[in-house]
Amino acid sequence: MATVAELREKLRRPLSAELASGCQNRVVAGGMDKLLASPLGNPFPKVREVLAGYAALDLPEREDALKRALALLSEAAKPAAKPARAARVAVPAAAPGERLPPDAPVERLDTGPGGARKLHTLGLHLLRDVLHAYPHRHEDRRALPDLSEVEEGQKVTVEGRVVAKSRRSPKPGMLILEVTLETPAGGRVRASWFNQPWVERQLKEGARLVLTGRVKKFGRSVQLGVEHLETVDGAQDSLSTGRIVGVYDSKEGISQEFLRRAAHRSLQAVPLDDYLPAHWRQKYRLTDLADALWGIHFPHDEGHLGRARARLRFDEYLFLELRLLLQGEDAVLQGKRFQATGDDIYTFEAALPFRFTNAQRRVLLEITDDMRGERQMARLVQGDVGSGKTAVAACALYLAVRDGYQGALMAPTEILARQHYANLVGYLGKLDVRVGLLIGAMTPKAKLEMQARIAQGDVDVVVGTQALIQENVRFDNLGLAVVDEEHRFGVQQRRKLLAGRPDVLVMSATPIPRSLALTAYGDLELSIIDELPPGRTPIETKLIQDTARQQAYGFVMRQIREGRQAFVVTALIEENENLELLAATQLADDLKTMLPEARIDLLHGKMSAAEKDHVMDRFRAHEFDVLVSTTVIEVGVDVPNATVMVIENAERFGLAQLHQLRGRVGRGSAQSYCVLIAGEHSKKTRQRLKIIEGSTDGFVIAEADLKLRGPGELRGTRQSGIPDLRLADLANDTEIIEQARELAKHILAHDPRLEHPRLQYLRSELQNRSQSVAFREVI
Repeated sequence: MATVAELREKLRRPLSAELASGCQNRVVAGGMDKLLASPLGNPFPKVREVLAGYAALDLPEREDALKRALALLSEAAKPAAKPARAARVAVPAAAPGERLPPDAPVERLDTGPGGARKLHTLGLHLLRDVLHAYPHRHEDRRALPDLSEVEEGQKVTVEGRVVAKSRRSPKPGMLILEVTLETPAGGRVRASWFNQPWVERQLKEGARLVLTGRVKKFGRSVQLGVEHLETVDGAQDSLSTGRIVGVYDSKEGISQEFLRRAAHRSLQAVPLDDYLPAHWRQKYRLTDLADALWGIHFPHDEGHLGRARARLRFDEYLFLELRLLLQGEDAVLQGKRFQATGDDIYTFEAALPFRFTNAQRRVLLEITDDMRGERQMARLVQGDVGSGKTAVAACALYLAVRDGYQGALMAPTEILARQHYANLVGYLGKLDVRVGLLIGAMTPKAKLEMQARIAQGDVDVVVGTQALIQENVRFDNLGLAVVDEEHRFGVQQRRKLLAGRPDVLVMSATPIPRSLALTAYGDLELSIIDELPPGRTPIETKLIQDTARQQAYGFVMRQIREGRQAFVVTALIEENENLELLAATQLADDLKTMLPEARIDLLHGKMSAAEKDHVMDRFRAHEFDVLVSTTVIEVGVDVPNATVMVIENAERFGLAQLHQLRGRVGRGSAQSYCVLIAGEHSKKTRQRLKIIEGSTDGFVIAEADLKLRGPGELRGTRQSGIPDLRLADLANDTEIIEQARELAKHILAHDPRLEHPRLQYLRSELQNRSQSVAFREVI
């Protein structure tokens, strides 16, 4: 595995080459955005932040961003100054029966010689760290199995004393360690380890062991292939047998018995004052904190463990929601207080060529309630492909303009920005709303002219990419900011647009399970457009093996002869010998042979923004029939005449991404189709892809994707997933998340800075759970 220094050098080389080549975004296949989205960018979130949206920047902006990114890498490469060695101060151990505060160092705990050092090795420095280092699983050891009843291949846990041991090497390079264990019931079991010499020092005759492994039977003799070993201190009552036992994350040389003893002594030493008042615990049917912590470490029974998990999961979500709401300043700032009358909504809808769906009306009511309120609106609007989010956002922008404010809509790509611009001109042009466009591909003169019009208030609604947040863009009176596909922007980028405290409306066409939305977007209210406009024909989806590819493209050709168009998507731009994928460049050439009557062109991330726009404009104008593309067309591309989406090597994509790609067709009135071609034929792969084949509901698919893949990367600068959720299960915890969010909002509505004396424990716990110094300053 590469070190951080090696990854830094691997990233520095293409950045330097890109700068030297004139910032043309052609050094890396797929462009800089694709490079930074790869695992290579993960260790360097600040570099990713600086270079986010690189393709949409103009050349001077790219040059500046590259120089700043390289400076960050150079700074990170400098060795940290060694701190002066502090004099070692002995920390007195606690007297027998002495009560210790949760912030006491682990040295105060009697954990035996070297105990504090072992805990430090696991990152446990304070007693609270030990208390909240929950077991990652539990084993029921109340009644260990009778060895006469175990079956071949069964996984069992046994306890006993070592009565004999041996070591042998049947051949060079092979070491077999073996012990005979006598169980409390008088039975004997042989246990063996292959090529694990470090285990030998624990296998002393007379030692008390707890072993977990697979059974092998030889007549009446039982042998155990050991997978897990624990040593037990026979001088004390065991915390490792005769009970439901927690199994902790550990390292070599740190036994489970030691960790259980440390947790037990911490629970005995620390007064477990509850930060949730009794009436809140009663309302949400939660046990008290002491019962929960004892129950997660040393449960009496399954019921006790269940109560503990429920309380501690609730706490994890509560503190996450409190932190998000306190960090998200937008949630508590004064807003603009728009009029947002029903008559204005009616005027806007009357100018449309269609009527709003019931779901659109419901979401608009939620938006207008926010806009009329004193607090700044901060709302996320989710909707599946084609649900009409843009029309809802256009109505909100119209309401802002009617009150004398400006509006802005920021999109992640120039293709999507141009499309939004065209749509808003259509929606708002009839209502005398002046709509402007500001993107990196514009000429310097055109940019300056648009910036001047924005500053003078001569433009009512501005659509753009990150060009909207450059330092030389000044709004006259920005009242509403709409951010599309918000997860593609960094936190700092968004805040530049929101500096004037406009109301904020976030749109996402990427369906997110409600549980994940409530945690990833905890600082935003949530609205869902869960209804498609009437007349939409569901897309027919078919999963086939790659051996049926010829038939699939025969169907594509029949659609083309009927005057339709098709997308063909693959994962790579150029051939890679290590991956069995059809690269877009090779695939385009192959299709010219397979579809000789079709006009074919190519689109990929290696192209400049202007080149991409030119290809899409030609495709939209039906100047060719088949667009072979990488996933650059995943979001926002609208070609109503395209009725077929073919996805090569579909097993390489996540379910949510496949659904987004499928959403590029079905934009018109004709029946549309999606063909998933699987290059891998395993049962697991087919089961996963069958989910897409069987459902067109993006939220159902997103729930399935969450269960299969986990939460993955989330918003903005928090790139490594949701923090501090040790017990949570996002796929199944929607109800408990909603309850925790309800309580967090209630608390902050009555005491925005947690200053009341009755909240002192809650405030203290929140500070202790917050790792960020910047966050500590918020409260």
